[in-house]
Amino acid sequence: MPSSIVLRKAISVAVFIAIVALLIALLNYGSDFLKIVLSTQMISVDAIDLGIRLVHVMLKMAIVIAVVRFISFLLLKAALDRSAQPDVSSLIKTVLSVTAYIIAFFLIFQYHFPEVSLAPLLTGSTIIGILVGLALQDTLGNLFAGIATQADQPFQIGDVISFQNRYGVVESVTWRGVRVRTFQNKVLVVSNSILAKEIFEVAPRNNANARIVTFSTLYSSSPADVAHAVREGIRYAENVSQRFKPIVRIRNLGDNGIEWEIKYWLNDYAKYNDTDALIRELVWYILHREKIDFAFPTRTLHVERKQPERTREERISAHSERLARVPLFAPLSDEEIQRLASATRSRVYAPGETIVRKGNEGNSMFVIVRGSVNISVPVRGRTEVINTLREDDYFGEMSLLTGEPRSADVSAVDETEVLQINKKALRPIFENNPTLIEEISSHVEERRAMLEGTQTDIEASLQPNKPNRMMSSIRRFFGLRAS
Repeated sequence: MPSSIVLRKAISVAVFIAIVALLIALLNYGSDFLKIVLSTQMISVDAIDLGIRLVHVMLKMAIVIAVVRFISFLLLKAALDRSAQPDVSSLIKTVLSVTAYIIAFFLIFQYHFPEVSLAPLLTGSTIIGILVGLALQDTLGNLFAGIATQADQPFQIGDVISFQNRYGVVESVTWRGVRVRTFQNKVLVVSNSILAKEIFEVAPRNNANARIVTFSTLYSSSPADVAHAVREGIRYAENVSQRFKPIVRIRNLGDNGIEWEIKYWLNDYAKYNDTDALIRELVWYILHREKIDFAFPTRTLHVERKQPERTREERISAHSERLARVPLFAPLSDEEIQRLASATRSRVYAPGETIVRKGNEGNSMFVIVRGSVNISVPVRGRTEVINTLREDDYFGEMSLLTGEPRSADVSAVDETEVLQINKKALRPIFENNPTLIEEISSHVEERRAMLEGTQTDIEASLQPNKPNRMMSSIRRFFGLRAS
């Protein structure tokens, strides 16, 4: 609140009080003169005295009103106008001001009219107050409950509140009640008197609010593997807060399997339904990808008709055909392609799920079997997609060959299956056929230049020194000696 406004109001109040005080002083000194002048007009002295005392009461009440309004401006408006419930703040200011006026009036009136007994008036007012209070019991209950809510401020506009198993966002708080917009887009109006008697749960808008999602796995699955896979798989999901690392812990050792719970924190708690659903979807994909089975009730006969699974030889044959179409592995013989295919792993990712993250360490590459992925990098503070890869494309070869950190984020556009080839699968092939390193190095340098997009870069990549540097990096990463 600017000090200039306070100063102007203080000067105005001081000038007004000075003028009224001057009028009171003139009235005190001129009362005898007024009585003499007005008595000549056939007005009784008692009537003149009564009028002078009434004028005194009005002038002093004017001073009281000015002072109370100024104090209310300083103390109440400065504190309560910044509240999330301005209607209730204004109501409190009015109630306190009226109370001060009533007390001041009775004191001033009793001072100037000591002969008048106020007891009958107070008795009559009490009876009227009781009758009015009974008639307005619900309204007054809402009023004082609203004042109590304003004083306590258990929630603000924009907070998510749970009341009688109904969830919604607080839209407004008035002297009568609270308006809540439910997640079904309906408006719930709760009176303050009812709200004051109930237990409600509040998720503040700017608070780190957590949620719990549960799932179960078979006892045959490693708890350490399950916890690590799920935790890393959901931590970067949409609306999951990065301020706290998700917690994946064993909730119970149940009859049917290990019961788990995921505790994670949200950026926007109002979207918890969608985020819970996303977490459950990601858990399915993560467990499916890691070959971890969900627990089924043991007291239920679970019959599943599966399509005949391909034999290991059939899977290796299919993977071999896929890898043979990858230009990077063109120098490999059929036998080497088959050996590489036998060591690959098929992995499935959910739509929007991140497969590799920029800056992370890696020692594997990926070949797309079905689906598509986006390659994105940060540009001026935002993420920009620079390429989209589809079936038979591949990525991550620099991390596989040299161990370099990932140079970009790669995320699945839709449900995507990839073949993952790691360092352990490629090393025996390099050991048995060292000449492959030179051919693959030349191909990698040429591919890198083509991605950068200029003919000059392509010609420069074919110079002897660049493949030599690449070959040295590959040998060092795989622990191979130069032949």
